Amino acid sequence: MFIMGRPSTKPKDLRDGYYIEVKNKNQKSGIKIRRDTISQLLLAIDEYKENKEIVILGKQENGKMKAIPELPTELLAFQM
Repeated sequence: MFIMGRPSTKPKDLRDGYYIEVKNKNQKSGIKIRRDTISQLLLAIDEYKENKEIVILGKQENGKMKAIPELPTELLAFQM
């Protein structure tokens, strides 16, 4: 019989790409969604903005989250 050890507590590293967090309205936690390009990110925002609350997290690059300066100005209202 094999006894499993304690699960790791280190958070998973995020892959490079553009991230948004999608939550149900009036909820504290949500899920992170990654897209490879800015155009794919904009499509995802359009898809979810009707029913969900969206937070634009930024662009993950080399292990660091950065702001996305290329975003259209009307989408900056979603950014925290």
